[in-house]
Amino acid sequence: MAQLLAVVGGGDLSTHAVLALEALRKAAGRRNQPIALELRGAPGANPLPDAAIREAGAVLLVGSGDLGEGRFGALRRARAAVEDVLTDVNAVLDRALSGAGEGTPAAEAARTKRIVAITSCPTGIAHTFMAAEGLQAAAEALGHAIRVETQGSVGARDGLTAAEIAAADIVLIAADTGVDRSRFAGKRVYATTTKAAIRDGKGLIATALAEAQMQPADGAAAEARPEAAERKAGAYKHLMTGVSFMLPFVVAGGLLIALAFAVGGIDAMAPGHEGTLGYALGQIGAKAAFALIVPALAGYIAYSIADRPGIAPGMIGGMLAANLQAGFLGGIAAGFIAGYTARFLNTHIRLHRNLEGLKPVLILPLLATTITGLLMIYVVGVPVAAVLSALTAWLKGMQGASALVLGLVLGGMMAVDMGGPINKAAYASAAALLSSGVDAPMAAVMLGGMTPPLGLALATRLFPARFTQAEREAGGAAAVLGAAFITEGAIPFAAADPLRVIPSLVAGSAVAGALALTLGVTLKVPHGGLFVLPIPNAVTNLPGAVLALAAGTLVTALAVGLLKKRTG
Repeated sequence: MAQLLAVVGGGDLSTHAVLALEALRKAAGRRNQPIALELRGAPGANPLPDAAIREAGAVLLVGSGDLGEGRFGALRRARAAVEDVLTDVNAVLDRALSGAGEGTPAAEAARTKRIVAITSCPTGIAHTFMAAEGLQAAAEALGHAIRVETQGSVGARDGLTAAEIAAADIVLIAADTGVDRSRFAGKRVYATTTKAAIRDGKGLIATALAEAQMQPADGAAAEARPEAAERKAGAYKHLMTGVSFMLPFVVAGGLLIALAFAVGGIDAMAPGHEGTLGYALGQIGAKAAFALIVPALAGYIAYSIADRPGIAPGMIGGMLAANLQAGFLGGIAAGFIAGYTARFLNTHIRLHRNLEGLKPVLILPLLATTITGLLMIYVVGVPVAAVLSALTAWLKGMQGASALVLGLVLGGMMAVDMGGPINKAAYASAAALLSSGVDAPMAAVMLGGMTPPLGLALATRLFPARFTQAEREAGGAAAVLGAAFITEGAIPFAAADPLRVIPSLVAGSAVAGALALTLGVTLKVPHGGLFVLPIPNAVTNLPGAVLALAAGTLVTALAVGLLKKRTG
């Protein structure tokens, strides 16, 4: 049995690389596969011996950066991302040992690929564009041609043309939300998360070229997901799709209500004020925008699951949830019920070719809406409404220790993974609660999310010796991102020294969140950072909000200065 070589590395040699190395060692041992391992770039690490390279049958290259490929000559290669190894190490080994991969450098050079890609994240701001940049840089380094469409907060930019899609070898989707795949029918498609594209673009492209699967021509089976991690994260991705489409309704409604109070006073929307500007703004915000929050959430959860057949039953189910006082919890339930019902019906109802056109416009909307509506009215609505009522009463009545603990948890969650699943779970929960009139958690979440980049920016000024020249220069950009509530501005600093930086960020964010709730700060809008603070009535207890943010930022900066070592 020929020996397999494995080199693990990356632009940032994090604990993930070490875990991937150990996973490969154990998996190879279980199948009695000889393997020689190298952790590229680690202090004191031993490079692969020349004898091992001469006797090897293949080399597995995991991660990005300089992996020393020149020494392997014509040896057959396979590539994988660090995340792929941590998700399914056996699949990676199978691919490396079976011969699937890139082949020799000469063969690889002869196969320059055309790639089209889409990136998207729930808020459509940081991760969307960071993933696009990661893919573009990786493709250029590998010699491939790539076009990336970013589906951000203001819609699609650099949209892919039909000609570009037709000419592409693969379609790579790096998204944390559902993406419409109907235009990719008949193309090889690979789907993953934005995190994979940001962390290891080269490895991701190599994996996508090897594992992309054909997109069915009927578009109904758009849920084919080639990556095990994505299958596990399906429910989370569907929820985040709903949240991303819900956010504009929350932002517009919250700001309009705040402006209504600013213009017309606390009684702006009370009877007798009809015809005034304050009353009109209140009607637009409260009666129109806020009324659509739950239907939008449910409709686009269903859309993520079942594509377009899920939108109508999802939105109708969401409207029923709102009417039944089940709020966002009922909307989430309605979205999943409608989505999976529509997908099941679409998959199992088979009609004659001449009648197939009736499915999307008549049969699926009618049956899926009926099933969803009846379940919401007779099964789901009442108990979920009771749960939401109890939750709302508890949150509105919080004070003292309970507010402190909740603030600590919500604030800390925002800094644990900076835009990852834990961060998004806290954010989505707080944003959804705004539709039920609970706006204190949003204050803890936003202030906790602003603290990491602001704290690091301050640390680069207070403790310059702890940072490289490039990091000190990046401090200014981090301050701007933090002010705009883009937590991802802290990622480059955390990636360079995760064991010291991340605990510091969590501590500062937890302090900011705890102070916000303890001081009674509330926030009516789910985004905007410092730029929404001056808007009248958008924030209650503005001095408390400023104090919480300043305290969290200072704690982060001091903790980073205490834990990080001097550079050089």
